[in-house]
Amino acid sequence: METLRSFGYICPKCGKAQVHQRSRFALSAAAARMECECEKSALQVETDGVKFRLVVPCGVCGESHQAECSAESLMEGRGIGLACPKTRQLCCYIGEEQDVLSAMENLALRLEKDKAESDGAFTDNVIMYEVLSELKDIAARGGIGCSCGSKIYSMQVGRGTVDLICGECGGRLRLNAATDEDLDRLCCQMTLEIRGK
Repeated sequence: METLRSFGYICPKCGKAQVHQRSRFALSAAAARMECECEKSALQVETDGVKFRLVVPCGVCGESHQAECSAESLMEGRGIGLACPKTRQLCCYIGEEQDVLSAMENLALRLEKDKAESDGAFTDNVIMYEVLSELKDIAARGGIGCSCGSKIYSMQVGRGTVDLICGECGGRLRLNAATDEDLDRLCCQMTLEIRGK
């Protein structure tokens, strides 16, 4: 079976985590374009057989960055992370699917937290931070999924709520994140299931 490599980035236009897969053969044979479903950004990869050149949409600063790496580092091993040159934060991860999914979850959480802090828009900052941390822990043990069978999801943070949105069917699970009771309720959960459409 052909070995696949996964590519993950956060779309700077719609803010959703993107994870795409390509076979090693396809990557070696021709340039690849991995477009966000919003069609406003795309990760581009091309090779000369020795090095890979990438154009990475950056969900951290909102621009696109160019990167170059060896064929060996892109095709082999667990993976590589590419950082935004402006902020020095990870903005793209390439490697095995589980590692890429985990890196994208962490990046999406961090970006939501940074955005919220700059807005000062939460009902209770401490409760929201604790809820996001608890969600990260549940996600780390593979406890977030959709009834449609998908494990791919995005997160939308409001003033006092967090919505988990299935990446496949668009189903939503709303979690309240404004009071101690909301946090206690979440801490009792080992898994969370989004209701699929």
